[in-house]
Amino acid sequence: MTRTVPSDRNTWAGGRDGVLLIALAIILTALNLRTAVTSVGPVLEEIQRGLGISSSLAGVITTMPVLCFALIGFAGPALSARYRDSHVLAGALVAMAAGLVLRSLAGGFPLFLTGTALAMAGGALGNVMLPGLVKRHFPDRTGPLVGAYSTAMGLGAALAAMSAQPIADAAGDDGWRWALVVWAVPAIGAAAVWLAVPARPGVSRASHSAVRMRALVHSPTAMALTAFFGVQALQAYVVIGWSAQYLRDAGLTAATAGLLLGLNAVVGLPLSAVIPSLTVRPRLQRPLLLGFVTSYVTGWIGLWTAPTSAPWLWMTLIAVGMGTFSMVLTLIGLRARTPETVAALSTVVQSWGYVLAGTGPLLVGVLRGATGSFTGMFVIVLTGVAVLAVAGWIATRQVFVDDEVERSVPGWSSAARPTEVLETAGAEPPANARVPDAPPPRV
Repeated sequence: MTRTVPSDRNTWAGGRDGVLLIALAIILTALNLRTAVTSVGPVLEEIQRGLGISSSLAGVITTMPVLCFALIGFAGPALSARYRDSHVLAGALVAMAAGLVLRSLAGGFPLFLTGTALAMAGGALGNVMLPGLVKRHFPDRTGPLVGAYSTAMGLGAALAAMSAQPIADAAGDDGWRWALVVWAVPAIGAAAVWLAVPARPGVSRASHSAVRMRALVHSPTAMALTAFFGVQALQAYVVIGWSAQYLRDAGLTAATAGLLLGLNAVVGLPLSAVIPSLTVRPRLQRPLLLGFVTSYVTGWIGLWTAPTSAPWLWMTLIAVGMGTFSMVLTLIGLRARTPETVAALSTVVQSWGYVLAGTGPLLVGVLRGATGSFTGMFVIVLTGVAVLAVAGWIATRQVFVDDEVERSVPGWSSAARPTEVLETAGAEPPANARVPDAPPPRV
């Protein structure tokens, strides 16, 4: 696959106001990326009863969003090649809203899954497109902008998690349906902002500068980033999908379990704002990684051995470990020389990473159904932390994936011109121009 280049990475059709509008659209999109996911965990038991499904099928529900992120993320390049990116994201957010409505009305498991798949469209396409948007329109503000949108993502996740059980309780019978559907409203709002983003006039699809994504398999750094992203996402989706149910089984009330899941998301908010600006400093990357790994190990072991003694402490420590999400988003931008390579790297890392992540919540559900306990969950996540440490160590080497691929694939360059073309995220449409390799990112 390939990636195109607009004529001027630092301008927008609407001038400064247009740049501010795209920044607002990015942040509002991020606010919606996880609401359809985190609203499920606190009411998972009610969903099981309402749909009449087993623990194993509940595991399918918790892993379905991750698999959708992977599969729909791969569709991003084809959609972006054919349509304006603002329209792709607006359409994805409208699809998200429709999916939220559909699954809230579902009377059975198949329709609920169909609604879930539709609801994940906005999250999947936002996942792979936002890093490229930031790299292109805010090349000198990568840390702050990644911090802003990852904070917005965490805020949306926290609000959905903390409000799910209170909404369900207030709505009465089948209140879980209202806890899921209310998040259709902000999705429609974000879609409206994307539709207001102006197109760039006077440009042509006649020629393109491109990046071949398949060639990234020759980059050890790209592969390490994929493993790093996948394992940190596995950790996150086990927390989102199963921690509330685990705490309920341990003896806490449904409302308390939901609040603890919300606490986990809230603790991540200030971290999301700060970590990207720290990650752009090379000397801090590995100390940050070691801090995250230590927090994960301590939090998971504490939650396993003493779930009711200090659950707020264990969920807080796990939240600190989940700062790896903001870190890896920033590393994606730092490990590529051009916005085009960033966009290709983002698609590869996140799509394949979510394939890896999807195994976690599913296995937790299967093992819980087979054994009647959550021991399997802790074995899975602690093994994942070990993989995270190794992959993160490789990913924090100060190299560019462009250079690794060029050494392994004769004739490859970030300005290659294969036939499959992908419009750059945020440029409507791409310009008839090629951009030379950028200097190393500022740190």
